[in-house]
Amino acid sequence: MQFRRIDSLPPYIFAEITQRKTEARRRGVDVIDLGFGNPDIPSPPGVVEKLVEAARQAKNHRYSASRGIPNLRKAIADRYQRAYGVTLDPDTEVINTIGAKEGLSHLMWALVEPGDVALVPEPSYPIHIYAPVLAGADVRRVHLSTDTDFFTRLTTAFRTSTPKPRVIVTSFPHNPTTVTVDIDFFERLVEFARRNDVMLVHDFAYADISYDGYKPPSLLQVDGAKDVAVELYTLSKSHSMPGWRVGFVVGNAELIAALQQLKSYLDYGTFQPIQIAAIIALNSHDDYIEEVVEEYRVRRDMLIEGLGRAGWQIETPRATMFVWARIPEPFRHMGSLAFALDLLDKAEVAVSPGIGFGPSGDEHVRFALVENDQRIAQAVRNIRKYLATETPSTWNV
Repeated sequence: MQFRRIDSLPPYIFAEITQRKTEARRRGVDVIDLGFGNPDIPSPPGVVEKLVEAARQAKNHRYSASRGIPNLRKAIADRYQRAYGVTLDPDTEVINTIGAKEGLSHLMWALVEPGDVALVPEPSYPIHIYAPVLAGADVRRVHLSTDTDFFTRLTTAFRTSTPKPRVIVTSFPHNPTTVTVDIDFFERLVEFARRNDVMLVHDFAYADISYDGYKPPSLLQVDGAKDVAVELYTLSKSHSMPGWRVGFVVGNAELIAALQQLKSYLDYGTFQPIQIAAIIALNSHDDYIEEVVEEYRVRRDMLIEGLGRAGWQIETPRATMFVWARIPEPFRHMGSLAFALDLLDKAEVAVSPGIGFGPSGDEHVRFALVENDQRIAQAVRNIRKYLATETPSTWNV
């Protein structure tokens, strides 16, 4: 039997890592999991307490509004005003989504159909590619790396595409590559979009996870951005609330209205006690974000410095909760999947193979900073031993 949309999806590369990790744990192996980007830091205690309080009220057990309750939409608008100086109308320029993945997927339903083209960076978080694919669009991938001018690549891809792309998907700070941009990039991108009648969808999932004085800009800080763009924001990383599934799409009112109409047929919104607790997170827990960021910074430095002493030199990211590491030269011929499986089997450390994010990621693996300091230190020791055992004596360990 054929399944119309499912058959368009490739085999999920990460499934092999997951299966091997599960098998190892069944054998009693203490796998240090730095693969799946699943935050381990607890959600804010005050937010949890508010959830419990709201869940005890029967009136909150009923259907909610698919676009989000008014005070939640106001809370995200207030946060954008505080953090970015961006004014949003909570009634027309904000919608709550059941996490950023749901928001992005349904945005694509509203934006593209078979015959349309979407431009997406690659390597890429898989949903950025497959949300437009599942909506029927033809996805054209644009190579993203730290050593190339991505804007030039992007605009060249637009001009050489037939038909002209209807939407450009971006995400900075970027998963998996950790690439960041400054406001001038968005200024050029918005100007280009306005001249070429193309919509911009920016996934701002790592808006708050940045280090060393860098502050990621919002696309909506650019004058005129709301004419051509929407941005996705989520509490998953900033407030360490991944399982709560609280996301937002903000920006262009026309696209927000289209998404609201679509969602009204598809869902009744996030469980209302979660929405109520999310208001507390947005209004009262900016300091908690700082604690989360500091924890990730410590883990980042411990991992990179430790692997550096083992001879594996890695560029230090200035944002996200990930480290994008080029595979050491003696192992590079293996490819990222074989290397990740070998690292799992022999060092008992799980990482994500770069090929899972697209063919151009195959010389890299991604570390997720989702284990505590002691576990990160143990992972470094295990990898150091692996490198010393598995590489020629000329390797610097």
